[in-house]
Amino acid sequence: MFRKFFYLLIGLLLFSCGKNETTPNIVFILTDDLGYGDLSSYGSKTINSENIDQLAEDGIKLTSYYAAQPVCSASRAAVLTGVYPNRIGIHNAFGPNSNSGISHSELTLAEMLKENGYSTGIFGKWHLGSQKEFFPTNHGFDEFYGILYSNDMWRWHPEYPEGYPEDLLLYRNESPIMEIIDQSDLTKDITSESIDFIERNKNNPFFLYIAHPQPHVPLFVSKDFENITGNGLYADVITEIDYSVGRVLRSLEENGLTENTIVVFTSDNGPWLSYGNHSGSSGIYREGKGTTWEGGVRVPSIIKFPNKLKSRVIDEPVMAIDWMPTFAELTNSKLSENKIDGKNIWPLLTGETYSSPHEKLYFYYRVNELHSIRMNDWKIHFSRKYRSLNGRPGGVDGIPVKYDMNIIEQNELYNLKDDPGELYNIYNEFPEIAKKMEELGEKARIELGDNLTGIKGVGIR
Repeated sequence: MFRKFFYLLIGLLLFSCGKNETTPNIVFILTDDLGYGDLSSYGSKTINSENIDQLAEDGIKLTSYYAAQPVCSASRAAVLTGVYPNRIGIHNAFGPNSNSGISHSELTLAEMLKENGYSTGIFGKWHLGSQKEFFPTNHGFDEFYGILYSNDMWRWHPEYPEGYPEDLLLYRNESPIMEIIDQSDLTKDITSESIDFIERNKNNPFFLYIAHPQPHVPLFVSKDFENITGNGLYADVITEIDYSVGRVLRSLEENGLTENTIVVFTSDNGPWLSYGNHSGSSGIYREGKGTTWEGGVRVPSIIKFPNKLKSRVIDEPVMAIDWMPTFAELTNSKLSENKIDGKNIWPLLTGETYSSPHEKLYFYYRVNELHSIRMNDWKIHFSRKYRSLNGRPGGVDGIPVKYDMNIIEQNELYNLKDDPGELYNIYNEFPEIAKKMEELGEKARIELGDNLTGIKGVGIR
């Protein structure tokens, strides 16, 4: 009897070790409002992001990676579910007192991996519902350390204290552990908690989701990074985030996990452009957060997986909805039975194919309004009458912005290969392309709805 028990125990141990060696860990680092032009590896001349640059040098740098929406909650929903967020009724950003959040009928990335034996942890900003039923610990995460919504939804906001009267609470799992009065150490503490999670789970597969609240305004850095760059507070903030990435990568290396760990670094949407010295940069791209111009949705994205991926640059368009089906393939996990909009981009990442799996990508914003579509090198913007968050006549508080108006009277067409800045509307020059993309728009409205035209959408759940 003892011998049988002994061999059974040895077998289980070998299975466990084998699973850890063959099943990759996943570290997903998501920044808040980081712009395409905010890293030196993506063209910044004022910020030296050496650790993130090294990640790009060692891994794959995506140059046409898109957030699914140019705003917090919707963008995060896409990462964690693999679907267009408007399909599941998530738009804009949830406020502190919102009664809405991510539905239990949606399988999250954390739930998918947890069902496959992964330990799961989120450290940082959640922003997919602040009522108890929506907490991350009720949607697949074993551990949570961080905040439930954006860092500006805070009664201690240094510039707009009248904006939100709510407390910003720091949570551990489902319990608040303190009210945040000063956010200066938040990046540092989130990183330390993440490293502790790595060390506690180094002997089993894990999914670590690090969702930094920075560089969303208001900006904060710890004392070690105050005025470290000489290029202003925003540059200091990115420098501390870069240092944080370096700390995480060193922890993986010290624990012998580098080769079998997938590391992704990206942003939830483009930068604010209307905060003067607190602003990020969208590089050569037009506009920023809150718009579906390239600057609002095209963001930095890097993936490194030493065991499987060779270093290179990929220009093909992919989106945040693609991570879930890709990770399902890599971990042999079971996807949701609900419709998934994302595609498995693993063949593109490995070089098995050089083409994006997407014929088109839809860009929605506000309350389920279809604003734009990208098809190959073409981008169409549909007529709409509103002013963007960044586009106010004369700028904000006298600070000029890149584009004052974001009103489109008629559909506009751009070729991103020839005109990445979306400066030259060539709608009238390519009527056949415009017509095809308008037809795609009609199909999208039928499936996903469009409040601009009043179409409900048969595929919204």
